Amino acid sequence: MAFPTETVYGLGADAFNERAVARVFEVKNRPRFDPLIVHIADAGSVERLAADFSAGAQRLAARFWPGPLTLVLTKKPIVPDLVTAGCSTVALRVPDHPLTLELLRAAGLALAGPSANPFGCISPTTAAHVREQLGDRIDMVLDGGPCRVGVESTVLQLTDERPILLRPGGTTLEEIEQVIGSVSLPTTTAVREAPGGMASPGMLSRHYAPRTPLIVRTPETGSIAENALGKEKRLGLLAFRPGGDVAQFARVEVLSPGGDLREAAANFFAALRRLDAAGLELIVADQLPESGLGRALNDRLRRAAHS
Repeated sequence: MAFPTETVYGLGADAFNERAVARVFEVKNRPRFDPLIVHIADAGSVERLAADFSAGAQRLAARFWPGPLTLVLTKKPIVPDLVTAGCSTVALRVPDHPLTLELLRAAGLALAGPSANPFGCISPTTAAHVREQLGDRIDMVLDGGPCRVGVESTVLQLTDERPILLRPGGTTLEEIEQVIGSVSLPTTTAVREAPGGMASPGMLSRHYAPRTPLIVRTPETGSIAENALGKEKRLGLLAFRPGGDVAQFARVEVLSPGGDLREAAANFFAALRRLDAAGLELIVADQLPESGLGRALNDRLRRAAHS
């Protein structure tokens, strides 16, 4: 079953039903070493799943839940290893969507739910995107309309002395640090906890990728589009805001006419999907400001461009 959240649509299964969870991996063609986020109805559900709900974690939950923040905590043995890729931690969040919250409360479930798309591909932000990519491989899609935030949740590991930002997302680093102070960026040892297992979803170098090759244009590589044009490629542009010379591009998608990062995030995956469907040979994506939600969007672009 696919369900809506404020970030992207999720592909959900009862976290305690290992057969159903295995089906999620099968439908997505997702590697078993990549753990799943578990969606819960409220902060009161944490104690059922996590062995330690620290004061810092509680402050974050009080401030940002429901919302696009996932907390990685030490798990209790009751959580199946299949959900956590054999790691000693579990990734938890409370989604900010009334339809899914009603489902979680009514059914009394904890939903293990990655994005509802084939593994590594562009994340879905509407029910139509889910149907296009997964079709009859799933039994049901709960249509909650377009996703309001439009980029996946921030993932924060809280099992070490200092919190570690494992994935930037819909809750900004700046907002988090206002609540708990300084946060570390991930290291190799923080990302990979167990042999073959990842500490968090969304940590692979290539992810969120269109079928069409994509490059990121930065101020240092501004001529890269012109070089590609010289090879007679049919180009598309993913731009943060209007402006610049766009005549060389066959298709242009502007994320935010007013230069607003929240609007850009909400439009990001849908715009990337439209470019991917436009019969282009190459997508050129302009780097966004490396702050606030721009940090999360640049992360997705880097992963989409990684070869």
